[in-house]
Amino acid sequence: MNNEILIGAGQEHLALFREELPGVALIEFKGFKPGYSGILPQYLILLFKLPVLILHIIAEHNRLKNIIREHKIDIVISDNRFGLWHKGIKTVYISHLHRIPFPGNLRWLEPVGIFIHRFFIKKYSMCFIPDVPGGINVSGRLSHGLKLPSNTRFIGILSRFSGMGEPDLREAMLTGKRIALILSGPEPQRRILKQKVINTFNDSDLHLIILEGKPEEDHKVAVSGNIFSYNHLPSPDFMKVLLESDYIISRSGYSTIMELLSLNRSALLIPTPGQTEQEYLASHLSEMGWFATVSQKHLEKGLLLPRKQYLNAELITDESNRLLEEALIDLLEQHEE
Repeated sequence: MNNEILIGAGQEHLALFREELPGVALIEFKGFKPGYSGILPQYLILLFKLPVLILHIIAEHNRLKNIIREHKIDIVISDNRFGLWHKGIKTVYISHLHRIPFPGNLRWLEPVGIFIHRFFIKKYSMCFIPDVPGGINVSGRLSHGLKLPSNTRFIGILSRFSGMGEPDLREAMLTGKRIALILSGPEPQRRILKQKVINTFNDSDLHLIILEGKPEEDHKVAVSGNIFSYNHLPSPDFMKVLLESDYIISRSGYSTIMELLSLNRSALLIPTPGQTEQEYLASHLSEMGWFATVSQKHLEKGLLLPRKQYLNAELITDESNRLLEEALIDLLEQHEE
């Protein structure tokens, strides 16, 4: 839409943007990393680190003021960052997580989380939800079935593959049946999942393609028996692997789910233990019949992978294109007023 873009992110994400969007201006601007445990649930980790989060919000808010002044920025769009609002310009907050799900006996705490989240959202000019409205949606009760702030609007699902043409699948990267494992999220659970999947399929007649998601490292492939590990693949090659694979295994992170839906591909979702959002999404999408799910502790030899299927998600992807364009046009028109 003829606007100059400046991307701020941590170093590991900047490596991805350098490759995917050559020539775009980049600036290092780290987000908050709560840390994860192999034992404690994520909501407890966040509770313990709440003082650190508050300090980070104050620090990133002040840093944003300097960046806006130095680079003459007039619109800021941020992903789940509480401190990137500014009274003098248009700011947009992106989040699908308007209700943080708590386990059964702590569900009474959910309204507290909703209230705190609304407090921050109201500081922004607009809030974008990467989902579609209505009964057939992706995020379920995370952003549906509750009163949303008045500055909120749905923008459809987002995917790096949107607008990319279909790859040529006549020349497959590998022959024979393939499983693609998409690794994402923090350590130590990332490493734990990788090892459990390797132990499950290392002596099978399937090719296991591991997509490590580490763009900051070299892009060579490491081969060991039937296992092929890629630190990183450019988006066209990544899409080709997903479309060629007979089975896909991944975490139930929201970004991964949106990208699979954009390709009409199902997967076996293995939520990160203790992350209630991922556990809810895996259960919700499994009940809808779009994905299958299994807990990490039940991942073992003899596991039956879900049959390859293409989802009927075209209505969501078509509506997403319209919703996103309308939201961006509205944002730019408000800015010019």
